[in-house]
Amino acid sequence: MSEKYYAEQFKSLTEMSAHMKMPKEKCMRAARERLDAIAKPLDGLGLFEEMIVRMAGMQESAEVETAPARLLIMCADNGIVEEGVTQSDASVTAAVAGSLARGTSSVCRMAQTAGIDHLTVDIGVRDAITGSREKENIRDCRIRNGTRNFSKEPAMTAEETVRAIQTGADLVKESVGSGYRIVLTGEMGIGNTTTSAAMAAVLTGAAVDVVTGRGAGLDAAGLERKRNVIRESLDRYGFAPGNGDVTDRDEVFRLLCCVGGYDIAGMAGIYLGGALYGVPIVIDGVISAVAALTAERIFPGCRRYMLPSHQGKEPAMALLLEALHLKAPIHAELALGEGTGAVMLLPLLRMALAVYRGNTGFDALGMDAYERYDAV
Repeated sequence: MSEKYYAEQFKSLTEMSAHMKMPKEKCMRAARERLDAIAKPLDGLGLFEEMIVRMAGMQESAEVETAPARLLIMCADNGIVEEGVTQSDASVTAAVAGSLARGTSSVCRMAQTAGIDHLTVDIGVRDAITGSREKENIRDCRIRNGTRNFSKEPAMTAEETVRAIQTGADLVKESVGSGYRIVLTGEMGIGNTTTSAAMAAVLTGAAVDVVTGRGAGLDAAGLERKRNVIRESLDRYGFAPGNGDVTDRDEVFRLLCCVGGYDIAGMAGIYLGGALYGVPIVIDGVISAVAALTAERIFPGCRRYMLPSHQGKEPAMALLLEALHLKAPIHAELALGEGTGAVMLLPLLRMALAVYRGNTGFDALGMDAYERYDAV
């Protein structure tokens, strides 16, 4: 595809990104002062204090809210599974998507416990999602029945990639219009640890072997095959991981088209939507983090509305969060996907907010307040 062609596809996206919001500094200062007035050590809640302050800026109010909350689960298939890079075949995606829609999957059980609504989004599942109750909680945004096999041709056309990004942004707009105060990301799609590893290698500048893990349980031979497929495919499209990270927005968009997936592009749109409509977006695991860094490289500044949840088991996760300048509070070697790590964050964040809202001051304990001093 020519540079001119890509530039034409970018026009609608760049027009949208020009309207991204900035978190309100005044609200962030108010939240920080409120935290410091609580009878506790300064920064005693660690990363959760930083998260509360940032959310105050995102929500433009020191009265930070985490309810109602909505989990958007982007489901799509990946043509690269034809190369034997996964333990399961593409039929599993539709089966799990059906379970998500019925509310019987792992993340749905967890979301119910945490009082989080969830919406299953078919943005590119290969097979029909069948059953008796799926239609009640699934959104048909299907762009195509799975991406193409990127070892042979680009996974998505530029038009399809733009549509996927727009779909994600529109879902955030809808969520905000429905009163949701925070949006969580999740995904499901056999083969998406291959797409995410390919993208992570180029986005972070790390070697393919460093960022490519076993996914859902590959043996040693399967892992080597997966790494070889990624290396050969990146070479095919002129990307050279290990020689520095790619930050040029045109090249990142081309990378997304060549080796990405509809789920990654859709989640990139969700992160863009967070900055457009002023709502915090919670990053889940490695696929979600790849989408987050992709969004930041294409739409610089949208990271201001991202909240990290956990540093997952996949080897690329630490590098992706570092590139985003974000620190995850949960380190539990999670590798379940679907948005499970993002969902786990909310109960912890709500506990921190209970302290924030309780606001027991130093006077009530008959003690002097702690003071901040400049670092030496």
